[in-house]
Amino acid sequence: MLFVSFIVLVLVAFGNGVYEYWNDLQNEQVVSAQSDQTKEQFIASLVPVAKEEQQRYGVLASITLAQAALESDWGKSELSAKYNNLFGIKSTNGSLMTTKEYVDGQWITIKDTFAVYSSWDESVRAHTQLFVNGTDWNKAHYQAVLTATDYTQAAQALQDQGYATDPNYAQKLIALIKEYNLNQYDV
Repeated sequence: MLFVSFIVLVLVAFGNGVYEYWNDLQNEQVVSAQSDQTKEQFIASLVPVAKEEQQRYGVLASITLAQAALESDWGKSELSAKYNNLFGIKSTNGSLMTTKEYVDGQWITIKDTFAVYSSWDESVRAHTQLFVNGTDWNKAHYQAVLTATDYTQAAQALQDQGYATDPNYAQKLIALIKEYNLNQYDV
């Protein structure tokens, strides 16, 4: 009888643990599905303007979408949510914000002034114009991004030209494009 009571206790204890684990797993799947849906909504909201800019200027839509997702944390960063700046584009007359940059082999926190836009579409168009017009010091600075024949070349060109300080920037963009099949929007 003692043995049966022990087994019942083990089953009850184990059963509760399995039930809790199962509920936790289901909750994680719901959160993950909601997160994926939010990411899909983010992508869908930018596809029209990304494709439009690709047709007009040659910036691959997949690159625009991946950069927007990465730079803005899928539209959730303060810079994108409050100031519609999806790409971390800096400006002399904007909003002072804190950011992280990779300098001399380590991540540091800095304050800098970032551009403010009226909408995400305006941010995408400004992003394209940065590539088209280049920088103050080199008008052809991002020419390799515009002439890239595929997203891997464009991502590498962005890293080579120092668009971001992250030494893994190209790899991160390529991984996002592959994971979310963003190259399907390249026209």
